[in-house]
Amino acid sequence: MTQQNPTDHKGWYSRNYLPHFDSAETVQHIVFRTFGSLPRDIAGTLPGDARAAGMVIEELLDSGEHGLELIDNFSRQTVETALLHGDGEGYRLLAWCVMPNHVHALIEQMQGHPLARIVRGWKSFTALQINRARGKTGPFWARDFFDRYMRNEDQVWRAIGYIEGNPVKAGLVTAAADWPFSSARRERNL
Repeated sequence: MTQQNPTDHKGWYSRNYLPHFDSAETVQHIVFRTFGSLPRDIAGTLPGDARAAGMVIEELLDSGEHGLELIDNFSRQTVETALLHGDGEGYRLLAWCVMPNHVHALIEQMQGHPLARIVRGWKSFTALQINRARGKTGPFWARDFFDRYMRNEDQVWRAIGYIEGNPVKAGLVTAAADWPFSSARRERNL
């Protein structure tokens, strides 16, 4: 049995219950959420249709009722710094938004930097920094993450609009550029 190189991209694979697609030069919309951001019994109440289930989860996250670990500026800044740190090294960061209980990132993956390793790096660094600052231990992020690869430029632009508009949709600000922890406030360089 051959062992996979940690820099190899996996293509389609599954961890837990979510499918993932990992390929170099692929643009991915990634969402990861804080531990406790969804009610424990959510799985039994989700619709059978994957799209409808995704919409329910999205509404629950945007309601900001659970797992508000990213409510303070230090935590949000720590996550934003982690996202920006790898920009140009393992991925190209196209858009992002740090919400009170979840994070959106739109990246273009680079060769030799698998998706799971990128997300694991963000999550482990930020959990350590935030927990240390709070004098806490234990889980900070939910185990898995969601990703959707972008099939064309139109889908990329729609994802950017969705990501940057998320704080407006959630009722946190009235204009996307007013949310301080998002790419909406920066000049776009695509």
